[in-house]
Amino acid sequence: MNSSISRITIAVLATTWSVGTPAAPGSEEEDLALIYGDKSTISIATGSPQTLRRAPAVASVITAEEIAAMGATNLDEVLETAPGIHVTRTSIRYASTYVIRGIDKGGLFNSQVLLLQNGIPSTTMYAGDKGYAWVGVPVENIARIEIIRGPGSALYGADAYAGVINIITKTAADTPGTEFGVRAGSFNTRNAWVQHGGKWGAMDVAAYLNVGATDGISKIIQADAQTTNDTRFGTDASQAPGPVNAGYNSIDGSLNLSYDKWRARAAYKLRDKLGTGAGISSALDPNSFGRAEVLNGDVSWNAPQFTRDWSMGITASMQYYASTQPNNVQLYPAGTRLGANTFPNGLIGGPNSWDKQLRLSGNAIYSGFDDHSLRLGMGHDILDLYKTKTIKNYLLTAGAPDPDLAFNGGAAVDYSGRQPFITPHQRQVHYLYAQDEWTFARDWAITAGVRHDSYSDFGGTTNPRLALVWDTALNFTSKLLYGRAFRAPSFSEQYNINPVANGNPNLKPETIQTLEAAFSWQAYSDTQINLSLFRYDMQDVIRLVNNTAPALGATYQNIGKQHGSGMELEAAWDASRTLRFTGNYSYQQSIDDASGKDAGYAPHHHLYLRGDWRYPSGWFVSTQLNRVTDRMRPVGDVRAQVPNYSTVDMTVRSPTHSHWGFSTSVRNLFNADVREPSQAPGTAIPNDLPMAPRSLWLQVTYKL
Repeated sequence: MNSSISRITIAVLATTWSVGTPAAPGSEEEDLALIYGDKSTISIATGSPQTLRRAPAVASVITAEEIAAMGATNLDEVLETAPGIHVTRTSIRYASTYVIRGIDKGGLFNSQVLLLQNGIPSTTMYAGDKGYAWVGVPVENIARIEIIRGPGSALYGADAYAGVINIITKTAADTPGTEFGVRAGSFNTRNAWVQHGGKWGAMDVAAYLNVGATDGISKIIQADAQTTNDTRFGTDASQAPGPVNAGYNSIDGSLNLSYDKWRARAAYKLRDKLGTGAGISSALDPNSFGRAEVLNGDVSWNAPQFTRDWSMGITASMQYYASTQPNNVQLYPAGTRLGANTFPNGLIGGPNSWDKQLRLSGNAIYSGFDDHSLRLGMGHDILDLYKTKTIKNYLLTAGAPDPDLAFNGGAAVDYSGRQPFITPHQRQVHYLYAQDEWTFARDWAITAGVRHDSYSDFGGTTNPRLALVWDTALNFTSKLLYGRAFRAPSFSEQYNINPVANGNPNLKPETIQTLEAAFSWQAYSDTQINLSLFRYDMQDVIRLVNNTAPALGATYQNIGKQHGSGMELEAAWDASRTLRFTGNYSYQQSIDDASGKDAGYAPHHHLYLRGDWRYPSGWFVSTQLNRVTDRMRPVGDVRAQVPNYSTVDMTVRSPTHSHWGFSTSVRNLFNADVREPSQAPGTAIPNDLPMAPRSLWLQVTYKL
């Protein structure tokens, strides 16, 4: 570890230690370990609750109590603390992407990770990712987050490729009573929320509403894609240097009802006046905004004791997602020249899409065999990109490298009938899966599973898993894991109508095979250490390939291969009844098979450390360090590697007094220059994407 890391680490630990003297053993104050919630069990690994130590997967759990301890204000800040995960950004709307184990193709969408909310996919149809309604998701209504690092398609199907993240929201039991909260901070950010849990007759009720707004970070982009165009064509149109356009207004709400074996949930997310980030085409656009909203709901029935040997469950869910451009979007600024045409009003585009999803699934668990638990499941999904609209002021008539843009006089009009970016499409999926958990000896268990998915547009795919778990000693567990997973082609990759990026209806799914070894060691009663090692091979990776005739542009094809390996180390030490240290270190290397070079973008080294102190008086202090290093460029990007960075955050929380609670956080305490890699080519945004500087947050809650 170099000297700069050492100095920052010492500063973090010193800050934590200097706040007082730990409570003596035998203190009547609550043990620190008890304030972090239930981190010992997990459901995502097999579909049923079991101990995290014996789960047949490399998995993590983050509880609501731990989220409060780290002072996180949104989901991205929480996930950055998990081993093996790095949260990066795209230039478009500064949307976050979750990179697990270095699997980051540098695209504008994050479809290699399956994001679930209460076990139901949040995937959108056009891009195959979580969509823009997930920008800046607040955390007050999150009960726990369960994470699988590695393949999950044998249980969860498409896109459980690099990993699975399940966001579990609070029930009435998680949030008894009524709580009001407000938070304000840097970048003119403000939020207010209310959540309630209780009874309505025999029914359990949990409700939540959060309303907020922010101006965004306003960091300066020194040069952008239009800067390059200006140099090439002798124009002066670029808005750079200029600030990132990262503001938005937000609404997040949910309702959770349960009665006996039945549960009904509904949730809504809205991001309005959503800024363009560093520009939809990597050209700064300070005056345009978008709108993204998602409405989802589900009804489930679960009978854990349907008969003596059977338990059963059925879930029906729906999701509606819309991504629209109320004032269109300026792809390139006024005065832009491309090819033979100059655009006095700039290039204006307004792709709009609406999709809806209907999912029906059922499962049954049979426990009538000795030492076996057999899980069976089936389901049917209707995934429908049912409406699209294309507003723009140009016609694209030829492909890369120099599109021929036919100028229509400057007005943005509806080109949905003449040159849409995509037309409506529907995909239907049928699937079956089976899984057996077999405890074949006192300290040994095997989990074997397989799932087959049949797609109406590209055919079928079968994905197995196999896990061997051995309780090597009373305080040591070993695991050997194998899994195969797939990523379904997105509708944009299959059906785009765009000479620059043509869709290909003949695409196959991307596949990955992963081999893992994991070890869990309770070194002492107060010390837990986990280690995982992995190796993966990716096949049929979807990439844009230039056609032999330039006028035909580029087309998506299954042409890529990639392999990678690495490790994740995590530890927790309860130094006393009121003092805890936690941390993790991840290393990965991902290689593009065609070039033999690093695949780029993702950090090779990622270190996270946190120290939490709970005063006898009830005050709580937490300090954390996040260190990201050694991010290479992909082949063909000649820029120097992305700069390393270290950030330090600090949170102070008061004891609850007369129903009131107060907390304050400083993020990026030492104002480090944090940058995430811009996508290739480097001429788009050559100096990468600047992230938030030092920021201050104040929060007040009142609980009835």
